[in-house]
Amino acid sequence: MSVRILKPEDAAAFQGLRLRGLLEAPTAFASSYEEEANTPLSDIERRLQPKASGAIFGAFVAGALAGVAGVERESMTKLSHKAYLWGMYIAPEHRQAGLGRRLLEHVLPYAWQSLGVVQVNLGVHTENAGAIALYRRLGFVVWGTEAGALVVDGKAQDEHHMVCRSPRGV
Repeated sequence: MSVRILKPEDAAAFQGLRLRGLLEAPTAFASSYEEEANTPLSDIERRLQPKASGAIFGAFVAGALAGVAGVERESMTKLSHKAYLWGMYIAPEHRQAGLGRRLLEHVLPYAWQSLGVVQVNLGVHTENAGAIALYRRLGFVVWGTEAGALVVDGKAQDEHHMVCRSPRGV
């Protein structure tokens, strides 16, 4: 198992895993399969270009992409002490093997050191007990719950908002 920042040449693997996640867990993402299915590979390659404000990490098992997580620093000056974890997904056949933890053990230090933020925020579906437990083990705490954060197939979905503060503080 290895973890690294994805590069433009990872676009096809990233898009395949992302679309799989959107189909398998529609309540876990703000985007939908229908919105992303026809995204040209060139757009995905651009999304994976190196940038100072964030990165998309990939976890690989036997050379194949098995998990992803993005982190992005807020762009506005008064918010730039924060980053947002987004798009976290582990393929079902690789869950319960520590892959999510390993992925976040790369993402969080990157946020603290490379992005220079002091907190990372995320949103997680209130019924995703496995993800919530993982986030708690890594220091995230729930600071609020948004009723009806998403509507999926006509049904309102609630979301916990969680935060993890840098070990170095503000």
